[in-house]
Amino acid sequence: MPEWNEDALILSVRPHGESSAVVSVLTVGQGRHAGLVRGGSSSRLRGTLQPGNLVQASWRARLPEQLGQMTLELGKSVPAQFLDDPLRLAGLASACALLDGTLPERESQPGLFEGTVALFELLAIEDAENRWLEGYVRWELGLLQAAGFRLDLASCAVTGMTNRLAHVSPKSGRAVAEGEAGEFAGRMLVLPQFLGGVACNRHDFEAGLALTGHFFERRVFAAHHVDLPPQRRRLADLVAGIYGGSTV
Repeated sequence: MPEWNEDALILSVRPHGESSAVVSVLTVGQGRHAGLVRGGSSSRLRGTLQPGNLVQASWRARLPEQLGQMTLELGKSVPAQFLDDPLRLAGLASACALLDGTLPERESQPGLFEGTVALFELLAIEDAENRWLEGYVRWELGLLQAAGFRLDLASCAVTGMTNRLAHVSPKSGRAVAEGEAGEFAGRMLVLPQFLGGVACNRHDFEAGLALTGHFFERRVFAAHHVDLPPQRRRLADLVAGIYGGSTV
């Protein structure tokens, strides 16, 4: 009988039947893995079954290809730390939704698991300037790479130079130096300063989310004929509402 027991992050919870839930988690060894949690809709488990929570997950099934049954023991209630901060809570929800919608099932993801735990720890640091958003955008770049699309932001696609980078091609994901985009400059994505950009005409946080969001939408989710998760759109909307029209 196949079974495993690992630390896990809850990614999503979907009701199943009258009282159960199908829960998707992320672990080091099993990657994104779903299982049936009996009594998952009960008030007893409501606090445990929240996306973003760190849990101890145990899974077993009669056959490896089956959904199987999962039991979860709460280790750390991560979203409870952000209940009074809609922006951080949106960042947490967005990360979970992107992982759930991007990763293949049952493939080991040690780097992403550790990186996501580190991101959630970054979210918990008190910072009135919300610099955690820089870390969040970098985390999204890593997730894009894990999904098979790596942005090349180190040098200009036209000249090969490594300085004065200002744009990113919306097709290739390669950086383009200031003054080298020619007639296509108006179609280019903006490269944020914290990623090496020198001429960002919008706030870095907004530009960073627009950059990664473009490639998630066009290169990852569109390939499966689905939309960008609403949790990710909400994060971008909140950031635009706070920082839209300003520059750094």
